[in-house]
Amino acid sequence: MIQDSYLSIGIFFFSTVTADQVRSYQLVKPVRVILISDRYLNQQKGLPRGYLSALEPIIEEDEWKRAKQLVEAFMKRGGVGEELQRSLERKACNTDNWVSLWGKLEYFGNRSPVVINANVPIACPRLDFRDKQGQIRCAAKLIVALLEFKTTIENETLPAENLGGKPLCMEQYSQLLSTCRIPGLERDSVVFHAKIGNPPKHITVVYNSQFFVVEVYHNDGTPLTVDQLCVQMESICTSTSETTTEPVGILTTLDRDSWSKAYLSMKDQTNKESLSAIERSIFTLCLDRAIPRESDKYGTCDFHLITHGGGSQWNSANRWFDKSLQIIVAEDGSWGLNLIHIVADGTVSMALTDYLVASMKKPEMRQASILPLLMPQKLHFHVTPDIKEIIEQAKRSMDRNIQNFDLSVMVFDHFGKNYLKAHNMSPDAFIQMAIQLAYYRMNKQVCASYEAVSQRMFRRGRVSLLLSTTSVSAAFVKAFDDPQKQNTEKIDLLEKAIKTHKENIKAVIGGHDIVAHIIALRLQAVENKLPMPDIFRDISYKKILNYQFAASQVTSNTGSVGVHQVDENSGYSLCYSVHNSHFIIEMATSNTHKRLNTRHLIQNMKDALLDMRALLEQAPRAT
Repeated sequence: MIQDSYLSIGIFFFSTVTADQVRSYQLVKPVRVILISDRYLNQQKGLPRGYLSALEPIIEEDEWKRAKQLVEAFMKRGGVGEELQRSLERKACNTDNWVSLWGKLEYFGNRSPVVINANVPIACPRLDFRDKQGQIRCAAKLIVALLEFKTTIENETLPAENLGGKPLCMEQYSQLLSTCRIPGLERDSVVFHAKIGNPPKHITVVYNSQFFVVEVYHNDGTPLTVDQLCVQMESICTSTSETTTEPVGILTTLDRDSWSKAYLSMKDQTNKESLSAIERSIFTLCLDRAIPRESDKYGTCDFHLITHGGGSQWNSANRWFDKSLQIIVAEDGSWGLNLIHIVADGTVSMALTDYLVASMKKPEMRQASILPLLMPQKLHFHVTPDIKEIIEQAKRSMDRNIQNFDLSVMVFDHFGKNYLKAHNMSPDAFIQMAIQLAYYRMNKQVCASYEAVSQRMFRRGRVSLLLSTTSVSAAFVKAFDDPQKQNTEKIDLLEKAIKTHKENIKAVIGGHDIVAHIIALRLQAVENKLPMPDIFRDISYKKILNYQFAASQVTSNTGSVGVHQVDENSGYSLCYSVHNSHFIIEMATSNTHKRLNTRHLIQNMKDALLDMRALLEQAPRAT
């Protein structure tokens, strides 16, 4: 399935284990990487064609000619390209999935805040309650549902997923719970506490920016019931009022360098014990205040709440953004999930979300229990004057980042998947062409853009990149508003662009990823401490990665909507879901320089979709 993105390093050749070699729910057993011997030259022959073709629509003619010369020099027999390729193949022989390994290095090396930039927020349909009691009961039911989901993971009874009849790697599910990102001075790390002896039996609950440990299993191993969990939540809410306790959760919103320094300074025993309790917990539950609502159709207020909490005056400190999974429930019925991306990609996160949404609709079973309850334990922190100052810095930084966070959501209900299928059009490719047409109309130029594509047919596969801007898509967007072009010609160009996009999607799903391959070769040069080849220092290499769109299709069965991470140094991020009669399109950017506008672009995208439909209807094709 098309999936959400981070800059994971993919491959142009098969260097990972295919899904046929992965048991339907085999999680961690090593599988040896398979390489076909003596095929180096055959694979290398594909690199110049693919790389140069990808460059063609986004660079100038003189730049392309120079890039061609650099590629030919790089590909020379016995040259640096061959040396890097051999080195990459040796790495592939010694790892289960070196693609994911490179992705982790890239992810943990990013020093931007995880809020907005890296985590995966998912906003769920609002529930029918508007008070504290409704919030508490909802939270209790979600805890029970998550513990049931946890059991299916541990027992390996979670239904295996497949794509086109081929099984997908399920390992990401085992990483969703009891996991935490740990800040480091140069590079972060992640700890999977469920895979360590004595796995945790508690969750952390955050209320009024204060943290509590809640044991969710009895001594006999049975989970607490909904009613028992309600007692625990009520105990927290009634004993905790607004206090002068410092909001340490806001520290997790900082850039990673600042947060890691603060983290390492919190060395006393009280802080260590509290940090350990949060990090080891199965997940974090955030009981939020309702933030002021906007009057737009789809309620972007919910998206802001789940993404960043609304700011330091609202719920941004009522979080621990390093936890693998945060369940967020507000008093007004808003709720959703916020996950760290390193543990799972968008489609896996959405599958969990759909499970929880469906669980909330099931009839509630009342279960009496006379077993005694351990009362929630409040976690304490020793906040030094230096840490207090960093907390104030974090508040200012978070509020500034939110101010720059530009987000729009559109429910496009003029047509959907069924209409496009009737015209033999791929809905995903059609939307990608509409994105490019909207941008071209606004800027009168073609830009680099990518779509994230799942590689879960490989063991430990994550997502990789598809360059969605091609020569044929560029020809289509340039011709669309040209009065000299006939509609039949425009239709032909659209069909060619969609066909090319579908073929490229299939190639990347199968492991053939041109851009990621060449990125990996550059990183191999860094690792081997070789002089950087000219091909990687050229403007063409920079332009192919300077994308203005990062788009992902993540479709929910329950009306939930994901928010795409924003790269503060690039352009727009989109997350869209495809349904029978409508699309939901979320668009965001970090508008630090006030040069981007999601509301303007999303309106242009709506116009592009409608104009493309009109083109289909004005020039019907023979069937």
